[in-house]
Amino acid sequence: MPHDKGKGTVSTVKTIGSSGQIALGKEYAGRHVFIDEVERGVWVVKLGNFIPDSERWLHQPRVRADLEEAIAWAEKHPPRATDLRKLSKRLRK
Repeated sequence: MPHDKGKGTVSTVKTIGSSGQIALGKEYAGRHVFIDEVERGVWVVKLGNFIPDSERWLHQPRVRADLEEAIAWAEKHPPRATDLRKLSKRLRK
């Protein structure tokens, strides 16, 4: 049962199930959380969007600038049909 501590914070007692899970509520279903174990048995859970290690390089300043430039160009230049015969001739030159 939730307990309002005043200051807009709520404390709740939950039971960890036999599989080691805690239900936070349907409103959080599918969301990512960061869990920081500050000491044994003490966790801080934060909602957020997190960048996988394999995608971290995309957020480096130079790469990000290049991507933004490419996206801006693509938005101004929609795709169009390609004449494959003309393209083939051009590539053979």
